[in-house]
Amino acid sequence: MISFVLLFILYRDIMRYKPLYINNYNMLILLCLMILGTVVIGRTFGYLLENLSKGLGLVNTDISRYGIPIAAGAMFVTLLFDFHTAIIFSFTVSLLTGFWLQDPLYPIYTFAGSLTAAFSVIRCKKRSALLRGGLYIIIANISLALILLLAQGELFTAMAGNAVIFAIFSGMTVSAIVSLLLPLLEHVFKITTDISLLELLDLNQPLMKTLMITAPGTYHHSVIVGNLVEAAAEAVGVNPLLARVSSYYHDIGKIKMPEYFIENQSMDPSRHDKLTPHMSSMIIANHVKEGVELAKQYKLPQSIIDIIRQHHGNALITCFYQKARELEQKKSPSVDEYKYPGPKPQTRVAALVMMADAVEASSRVLNEPTPARISALVDKIINHIFLDGQLDECELTLKDISEIKKRFLYILTGIFHKRINYPGFDFSDENIHKEPAKNNKPEPEEVEKGSH
Repeated sequence: MISFVLLFILYRDIMRYKPLYINNYNMLILLCLMILGTVVIGRTFGYLLENLSKGLGLVNTDISRYGIPIAAGAMFVTLLFDFHTAIIFSFTVSLLTGFWLQDPLYPIYTFAGSLTAAFSVIRCKKRSALLRGGLYIIIANISLALILLLAQGELFTAMAGNAVIFAIFSGMTVSAIVSLLLPLLEHVFKITTDISLLELLDLNQPLMKTLMITAPGTYHHSVIVGNLVEAAAEAVGVNPLLARVSSYYHDIGKIKMPEYFIENQSMDPSRHDKLTPHMSSMIIANHVKEGVELAKQYKLPQSIIDIIRQHHGNALITCFYQKARELEQKKSPSVDEYKYPGPKPQTRVAALVMMADAVEASSRVLNEPTPARISALVDKIINHIFLDGQLDECELTLKDISEIKKRFLYILTGIFHKRINYPGFDFSDENIHKEPAKNNKPEPEEVEKGSH
């Protein structure tokens, strides 16, 4: 009965502070699995360690409880959910283990260890950091075990040494369990942890290196889109890291035919001049399909694959559609033949990437990018996306869209800031190829008079 009450409190608290987890059945199932898994781990290790204690001839087998790796649950929840959920989880599981073992002091030990585990991976950037987390747990476990033994008047007995050994075992086991099972849970439940995202952000990743070399214009565009999306993500409450990484990979499909995209064209005439508008639109739209295939080939997370697929929605490829209309004056071309395959953005991150992608590309055509002109462009592009119905299937509100516009404007204004003229250099079209004016060397007398 007490267990059900504690689980109900956990459910109510998460529903209040993290309703997205309750509405997402995948996450809800995973959270229930975390609770069940922690209990199973606790029971299993409790049984094994107790029998080990008996086999070793320990007088007090209860001391083996300090070796149970309960803190693994809190570490999992922090990595797969967040720190706030991990605190609630740790409190609930600690009380459950206390009732299960009928030990009023044991929940203090497990709660302290679980909090340490959760805190140690808040900003976990590498999988190797899980080992460091295990070290922190060992320190916390030893400290709490000795404090509890001191409270029981058994600090200076053989039990203290045994408690330290079991506490060390617990910390090491937590690191091992999380390191082994985390990739499996990420794959099965299609969750992308910050560890995985930071690994993908490494510019030495094969796809990133290929993009930089094969399509440098697209790479630069993706970096700017990442800056825009990251700033906006913080404003609308989505994971900024996921937003940035998705932006870096959203156009990887252009690797296949980079010369057909304007940002990679270094000279006239354009490759599209020799193609029909319909063929050109097919090549442009196909970069989405190519991107999805590359993402699957390189085993990118499903969340990023979805964003690659959705970042153009089913928008019209206006440039080539208008060109087709001009060529086929008697017969209007089919609109559907000049659209991206879709689907429309299903998440706020996908919608952010769509808007940032369009805004960044459009900003390149501004002759004099003043703050007023940039603001007008941002409004026009995002309003067009909204009126086209591309945002109908994601969860962005009008308030979110207004905040996104402000963040985009702030970043773009910084990118297109003014610069001073360089003395002795003339960068006008007629003088750009001329040698810069050479500074006159000062006379020897002037050098002698000058200060050093």
